[in-house]
Amino acid sequence: MIDGIKPQPCDLIIEAGWVVPIEPHGVVLEDHAVAIRDGAILAVIPRVEVAQFVARETVSRPNAVLLPGLVNAHVHNPMTLLRGVADDLPLMRWLQEHIWPIEAAVIGPEFVADGIELAIAEMLRGGTTCCSENYFFPDVAAATYRKHGFRALVGLPIIDFPTAWAKSQDEYFDRAGEVHDLYRSDELVRTCFAPHAPYTVNDAGFERIRVLSDLLDVPVHCHLHETAQEVADAIRLHGMRQIARLDALGLINDRLIAVHMTQLTDAEIALCAERGISVVHCPESNLKLASGFCEVEKLRRAGVNLALGTDGCASNNDLDMFGELRTAALLAKGVAQDASALDAASALRMATLGGARALGFGELIGSIEPGKRADLICVDMDRVETQPLYHAISQLVYATGRQQVSDAWIAGQAKLRDGKPTGMDTDALCANAKQWRTRIAAIGVKS
Repeated sequence: MIDGIKPQPCDLIIEAGWVVPIEPHGVVLEDHAVAIRDGAILAVIPRVEVAQFVARETVSRPNAVLLPGLVNAHVHNPMTLLRGVADDLPLMRWLQEHIWPIEAAVIGPEFVADGIELAIAEMLRGGTTCCSENYFFPDVAAATYRKHGFRALVGLPIIDFPTAWAKSQDEYFDRAGEVHDLYRSDELVRTCFAPHAPYTVNDAGFERIRVLSDLLDVPVHCHLHETAQEVADAIRLHGMRQIARLDALGLINDRLIAVHMTQLTDAEIALCAERGISVVHCPESNLKLASGFCEVEKLRRAGVNLALGTDGCASNNDLDMFGELRTAALLAKGVAQDASALDAASALRMATLGGARALGFGELIGSIEPGKRADLICVDMDRVETQPLYHAISQLVYATGRQQVSDAWIAGQAKLRDGKPTGMDTDALCANAKQWRTRIAAIGVKS
């Protein structure tokens, strides 16, 4: 008892040399602690005041930064099993000559579950605690994320051609409804519509998506304005750019999660800001596929909500959000020709609260505030690569590697301890990945 006040019980106290709450923006709290109860953040306090709580467990990380878990806002995680299968190719050749033929041979529940399990382990080791999944067999994807207690927005795929998941547009929508109903009230897993792209979904499909998105109040996650060729083809086929087409169909609104967006006019940027859409920037994938440059700083200054994604391992080739952070911040400066563009705090916000808001999780995660879920990570800064430390946020963005993530929690549950995922056999995951490599290599598609 302190001054006659009985200490409050809690489940966990995490003490850290620095706490970066994200909200307020750009703030760093030195020698602070976070108290957690029932999976939620109870308080953020100076470390000297922790005696006001009595915890079942205390984790002390005096040389670490505590921050919200990173949000990877665009992934195709089953494709982790296709890491490096076809490199150094432009987007459409990469897709049409390599990725799609391989997928046609291997897509199924086993491929999806195994790829996602491998990805979860990689993401946790790199400080990612939430992702937006876009792939086939969303029922399997959702169940796999749920099994491992990993937070995810799972896309319900809509595409014009038949796949192993569905054979017709009606079947895509019927199956989407079934998966959505299964996870309607789930704490960790939510769903969204995931039309692949304007060049693979017809107007009738987009109109159905708009109606259902409004009815169910779920986001729409779509690749958009990814390449100059995509935009040129849209003008040739539809007489308008893709954003104009989606606007005519009623989809340019605050439920839209637009991925890539490398080909934007100033008028389109203003429209994005006015309508409240979120843009997911995937800088390393865009660079690798030579897709173009997203005008991140123009979008930021216009007030557009920005998120960060790695894309899939077949086109990145990793799920390293710390690497993505650094690339995004540096690339934005080069594109804007302005050294002050996308400062470190704004880049980190993209990877946390910006991503959470884009995915519809903003009320739950993305910042360290009382009442939010305790999706948190610790990053060890006591390494030669991150010493001396003058500014914690700057160091996180410009110098930190994902191997420095020591701990991760999702809803207050430990998912990474001392750099090792809990409840996952990484040796078995690697062995399984090797057998998939043998199976895929035998298909005979040239890499």
